[in-house]
Amino acid sequence: MAVKDPFFQQLKKVYGIFTLGFLGFVIVLGIAEYFGLPSKIIGYVYLFGTIVLYATIGIISRTKKVTEYYVAGRRVPGIFNGMATAADWMSAASFIGMAGTVYAMGYDGLAYIMGWTGGYVLLAVMFAPYLRKFGAYTIPDFLEGRYGGKIPRLVGILAAIITSFTYLTAQVTGVGIITSRFLGLPFEIGVFVGLVGILVCSFLGGMRAVTWTQVAQYIILIIAYWLPVLFMSYKQTGVPIPQLMYGQALQNIEQARAKYREDETEKQVREIRKQVADDLSAKLKGLPASWEQGKKELEEKLAKATDEQEKAKIQDQLNKYPKSVEEAQTKWDAALKDAKALSVPPKSYISPPTKFVDYANFIILTFVLMVGTAGLPHILMRFYTTPTVREARSSAGWALFFIFLLYFTAPAYAAFYGSELVLNIVGKAINSLPDWVQNWSKVGLVSISDINGDGIVQFAEIIVRPDAIVLATPEIAGLPYVIAGLVAAGGLAAALSTADGLLITISNAIAHDLYYKIINPNVSPDTRVKIGKSLLLIVAVIGAYVASFRLAIIVELVAWAFSLAASTFFPQILLGVWDRRSNRQGAIWGMLTGLFVCLFYMIGSRFYGLDWFGIKTVNSGIFGLTANFIVSIIVSRLTPPPSQEIQDLIYHIRHPKGEIAFKDVTE
Repeated sequence: MAVKDPFFQQLKKVYGIFTLGFLGFVIVLGIAEYFGLPSKIIGYVYLFGTIVLYATIGIISRTKKVTEYYVAGRRVPGIFNGMATAADWMSAASFIGMAGTVYAMGYDGLAYIMGWTGGYVLLAVMFAPYLRKFGAYTIPDFLEGRYGGKIPRLVGILAAIITSFTYLTAQVTGVGIITSRFLGLPFEIGVFVGLVGILVCSFLGGMRAVTWTQVAQYIILIIAYWLPVLFMSYKQTGVPIPQLMYGQALQNIEQARAKYREDETEKQVREIRKQVADDLSAKLKGLPASWEQGKKELEEKLAKATDEQEKAKIQDQLNKYPKSVEEAQTKWDAALKDAKALSVPPKSYISPPTKFVDYANFIILTFVLMVGTAGLPHILMRFYTTPTVREARSSAGWALFFIFLLYFTAPAYAAFYGSELVLNIVGKAINSLPDWVQNWSKVGLVSISDINGDGIVQFAEIIVRPDAIVLATPEIAGLPYVIAGLVAAGGLAAALSTADGLLITISNAIAHDLYYKIINPNVSPDTRVKIGKSLLLIVAVIGAYVASFRLAIIVELVAWAFSLAASTFFPQILLGVWDRRSNRQGAIWGMLTGLFVCLFYMIGSRFYGLDWFGIKTVNSGIFGLTANFIVSIIVSRLTPPPSQEIQDLIYHIRHPKGEIAFKDVTE
């Protein structure tokens, strides 16, 4: 799109004013805090103020037009589509969980950064321009148009719903963490409060509203992500360039971990952790009898207790005791993993994997995340919104740049947090811990226990969930609460932007791909949009309900979604564009096989101890992807080739010039 285009110029002006206005808003809140504005009020202003902002954009962008609702009228300039794509992409996993995952995994965590960033190179080179040339609304549209028949569309609908809903659950989990911490609500209620923010724009204006909201959300989230780590870098090094200055922090972590491996007190705590792990393992093996026995013992202690203080303590233990065998299974399994992880000496933070199986998992995770990125339906849909094929390719490049701004900073976040931990937490008195420890303990993301009773914090006595690190960084660094609120607003923007895109994908899969394209082709455009909006509400509520159970950390849930996308969509889009011999039968059986194999290994390895070649659960997509390719290619070669019309279509979409290949009759 030419830079002199009036629409493009107007967008630059609007979002330029928005950026300056938001920075001014943060400065005003900072001044108000200095003069005594309570932190609780600041939290409410940030969270509800930004939600009102998104709602305003949603109201302004409301539409009943099909092309506006599904593909934003196909008039989003490349740079703004790149910004919206980055916001759609940089979910709660990237904003909230990425830095924490890098710290928890050390060198191994770089697989997430390389895989997720590298996926956009695949998108830009192999998919984006060709999907835009095809010109459909959704990925199931592409599958039917490329392979012919309704069954490829049906399989695509199934895969889109499963993949997107898994990803959606992670975003709602992130929203629940933020609202529960900064509004003081229980997590289970926080997810439903955050639901309002998810719906305010996508419900009213579909992809049009989501796109312009996501541009605003990107601006907020990148400002929120950078400011705290700039302060942290200045605090520890005197230079506010975290991406270049975290070398000293890495040295602090390495030296401390080497010391902890040999320290006798640390060894004592690790031995206690090992005993706890053995006890939990025995309890898990003894279910359901062990759960019943534990509950009975607490009830008997409560009945025999005479001291009121002792009674209150036992009653608190009873209140926290698992309410069912299923809850005991979940809680004790999570506690067992924590105990096992802390019962061994801390490994080097910067050393690459040494064992073959660990190195293989590192490489496979990087690869699965790359191809999963290139197969995510809510990301692929974004390339349908640009006005031309050239803009689609340009938007992929801009998206990679905007994502780089955050991902290049995540390792610095992790290093400065780790340095702060070993310098100012480990070795300190247990009764003199900073306030941030207690604040984040309330939402279950931080736990420091004096296991050996010496009154001093040991490294093996600390549990900090990856999802807490970025959100807690302002408090850890001693920054004003206005910065903590800003980070919460940024995390909320990241979660909401991706959740909106996912909700649009799921509702489109049902309303457009299933109902309109298969069940009732005669439905009016207005009714299609109404059905889509109704489904948004239903899916959002279901997502919040599932997220309230806290099934896993955010990054783990997201990795599952990438494995599912890699196992279903990536092979069929790749073959659909680049292999003229691939046909309908190959696509159907390939996707079904890939989906089944991935789910089989994912569920089996996560919950039932299934182990193929030592491959971790997050890498389940490697099996589904391989099965999909093998089955697709073999079946396609054993069955008749696609029609000449479809082969001509493939040739047509490979060339960037000319008319789009596919048009919806209502467009």
